[in-house]
Amino acid sequence: MNDKGILTMGVDVGGSYVKTVLMRYDQATGDHRLFDRQVEKIRKRNPKDVVVDAVAMVLERNALDYERDIAYLASTGEGELVERKTGHFYSMTTHARGGLFLCPGARTVVDMGALYVRAISIDERGRVLDYKMTGQCASGSGQFIENISRYLGLSIDEVGPISLKSDKPELPSGICAVLAETDVINSVSRGVSTPNIIKGIHLSIANRSIRLLSSLKAQEPVALMGGIAMNIGMVDAMEELSREGRKPLRMVTHPDAIYSGAIGAALWGGYRHHRIKDRAAVVAA
Repeated sequence: MNDKGILTMGVDVGGSYVKTVLMRYDQATGDHRLFDRQVEKIRKRNPKDVVVDAVAMVLERNALDYERDIAYLASTGEGELVERKTGHFYSMTTHARGGLFLCPGARTVVDMGALYVRAISIDERGRVLDYKMTGQCASGSGQFIENISRYLGLSIDEVGPISLKSDKPELPSGICAVLAETDVINSVSRGVSTPNIIKGIHLSIANRSIRLLSSLKAQEPVALMGGIAMNIGMVDAMEELSREGRKPLRMVTHPDAIYSGAIGAALWGGYRHHRIKDRAAVVAA
């Protein structure tokens, strides 16, 4: 505890990025606030080194000492790579809680990550009630979008806006990544425009996600979380396909959607920290 309140950290180690957040809990009001955040691309670096650097960066930026100031450091995702963690939380529970924090009132969270898409039904506290997820096939993930964007000579930040310029989307027919990438190469050779190729990929991934929501009997609002949810083209594709269904769902997202897992980890870490303190007080009494 310091003048910044009770501080917890969450570290989400994903397939492409390490996301780190610092959360502040105000004991007087009972409110949690996102105090700071850091996202680092793994690329070809050792993920453990990326984690160490990201945590150190957040601590240094806020003039904090890990041992003195951080009440709990919680990991999620590939948590074994976070050596200084206090505890670990399963990624489904962290994305559910983080999604609710960013989008209050959400009853379904869609975790759209580098490796797969997962639809999660939650209650008003952010606890998981049920879920459905895609298989770990790269053609239905953020990694596939990154791979294709590099092939097309685009940065990942350009992909979303370019897809919105599409007038005749070209959907890849292949379900697996190899066949889907072959479809994209063939589309380029046939002169299909880049916006139409990119929009077709977005629609393909969105179609799988909408099917998950239908199978889950998802309740709205639906919070789109994870790295792909930062892509305005993907959000647009999800909304477009939802409007075409029998039961259109209201989709919401947030500028910090990529941090949902790390936020959820920090929040659950804070909860566990208070539980441990309460038990210690009972024993001491």
